[in-house]
Amino acid sequence: MKSKILLTSFQTWLDHQKSNSSDDLLEILQQQNNDFVSLYFLRQLPVDVQLATQQVISQIQTLEPDGIICCGMAEKRKKLSIESQATCNNQCLYTLVNISELIQQLSITELSQDAGKFVCEGLYYQVLKYTQSLAPKIPCIFIHVPILNKSNQDLIHTDFNSIIEYMKQIFKSQVNN
Repeated sequence: MKSKILLTSFQTWLDHQKSNSSDDLLEILQQQNNDFVSLYFLRQLPVDVQLATQQVISQIQTLEPDGIICCGMAEKRKKLSIESQATCNNQCLYTLVNISELIQQLSITELSQDAGKFVCEGLYYQVLKYTQSLAPKIPCIFIHVPILNKSNQDLIHTDFNSIIEYMKQIFKSQVNN
């Protein structure tokens, strides 16, 4: 049985942005043939915490994924950044995924503890809150994607595929236990 991974991205939010790098990455992934996992895409979410959260939770309820990777653009970062936590009203939720273990397997990805205090963090917090209330809990991470260019695109794509593989392994280990 293939594991189901839900991947999300946002629309742009500033006039100078021609595209959102997280959505650009998901577009590349959507075009590749992926035999080891079933990927489901919820792209171009509105840059609004409440609307984005409603769409993602509705998709989670419909799809019942085995893992979730939410993505957002980080124009000023140079590497993929996996967010360890999200904060809302002084309450902090941490991902259940062992990011330290995951990072060791990657070449252009870093651990981050700052999800941005914008729509990315708002969505991540709400999705963590929802997925951690379920039984069984659904592993969820948020990844910030830097601007893609010729020098980083292949490395980022390779790391992102490794992240998907890691999320698949979490599902397999839960099924086998």
